[in-house]
Amino acid sequence: MRIENRQLSTMTPEELKERMKQFALRVIRLVNALPKGKAAEVIGWQLIRSATSVGSNYRAACRARSRAEFIAKLGIVEEEIDESAYWLELLVESGIMPAERLDGLIQEANELTAIVVASRKTARHRQS
Repeated sequence: MRIENRQLSTMTPEELKERMKQFALRVIRLVNALPKGKAAEVIGWQLIRSATSVGSNYRAACRARSRAEFIAKLGIVEEEIDESAYWLELLVESGIMPAERLDGLIQEANELTAIVVASRKTARHRQS
């Protein structure tokens, strides 16, 4: 999903922290609603771990002591949000959850990924 530059430039770190927290809360509610079964349990555990670490790692990035540390921590955020998208896709492609139920979460994961990627590029450009 393509994010408009205007949206990226107007989102404050506090707004992004809240958006990431809401993503994690939505995932928690989803995992609590997964059907019983070994695959759902394993995927759910992985999904909840990655989705909840997105916001916590972003908060850590905001407290970075240097631009290099900020960029490195944003790299972790990017990995975790991309991993979350992967687990969401597996829930759909395995037939555990219908696509319609997860489309919004997958879209949010993709948008958050785009925001973090753009933020890292900007930070790296300003570093040089």
